[in-house]
Amino acid sequence: MTVSVLVAVYNAEPYLKECMDSLLAQTYRDMEILCVDDCSTDGSSALLADYARQDARISVTRLTENSGQAHARNVALSMAHGDLIAFLDSDDTMAPDAIEQAVKVFEQHPKTGCVLLKVVNCLPDGSRQDYPMSDFGCMGGYEAFVKSLTWKVHGWYVARTELYRRFPFDETCKSYSDDNTTRLHYYYSEEVRTCDGVYYYRLNPSSVTHAPSIRRFDYLRANESMKRMLHQLKVPNDILDIYETVRWRVVVDSYMFFYWNRQRMNNEDRLKALQEIRRVWFTIETKRVESQLKHHFGYMPLRNNSITNQTVPWLSNICWFLFRVQEEVYFTLRKILKNR
Repeated sequence: MTVSVLVAVYNAEPYLKECMDSLLAQTYRDMEILCVDDCSTDGSSALLADYARQDARISVTRLTENSGQAHARNVALSMAHGDLIAFLDSDDTMAPDAIEQAVKVFEQHPKTGCVLLKVVNCLPDGSRQDYPMSDFGCMGGYEAFVKSLTWKVHGWYVARTELYRRFPFDETCKSYSDDNTTRLHYYYSEEVRTCDGVYYYRLNPSSVTHAPSIRRFDYLRANESMKRMLHQLKVPNDILDIYETVRWRVVVDSYMFFYWNRQRMNNEDRLKALQEIRRVWFTIETKRVESQLKHHFGYMPLRNNSITNQTVPWLSNICWFLFRVQEEVYFTLRKILKNR
């Protein structure tokens, strides 16, 4: 089996050498390494060119416009010739036998669509922690899909190429929407398995997930894209209920991110962030949200589905005001307790 490894790169110069070296050190040799530079402004492009000269398995494509990780991965995917597809973020690494361990599982189990790697989180202080996922040997695709909605099953894996051909990376947003692809790959796999290969995930404080950037709120739109896909798949109502609860948690988490980081955002981004939170707050089907959660202070929607900007504008403004007051009080209390 040939494995195509997709590497999307954007301003990753401090970590890129370690990433590429981990690929060249793989014990499984039948692979191609498809690197797409998403219009980096640092030395990433030159570094990739050096690696391409060292090893014929490496190809490098440079984009003329920054379009986000999902698009960069799809560009790499369009050039892939492998039987299996893996991906490696440009600030992460793999253990030398990671690809080999995944391939062994595919060879032994022809019904398997996706093979998950073991994930180790690498913290900024140099410590490491295993990703908190319960061990499993084999899981049905539907079960893996359901568990991935809340990331009880993570999204670092190798998959058969036909799954990627059917469901390439979701480019709805520059960030986060590619997670949706993982869930669809699990859903359409007859079997999902794990292997002993290790993926080392760097928790980078300067990444979009942690940095005070307006792109952090792409997560809200990415969740909307996933919801549309679930409707298109005609999944049962219980799955829609689970995911609407997930979406609601993300709304509250997004407000928390806004609360803690607004002083480091400019006025325009602060306004955009609030507008985006409010917009998605109105789209939540409150009847689907887990009852216990939506009656918990800090997570109360304070509106029902009949109240929108179009139906009752003045009441919707009052509901939004009350929701904001709730969030401000909730996170202020948490801040006080944290500092005690």
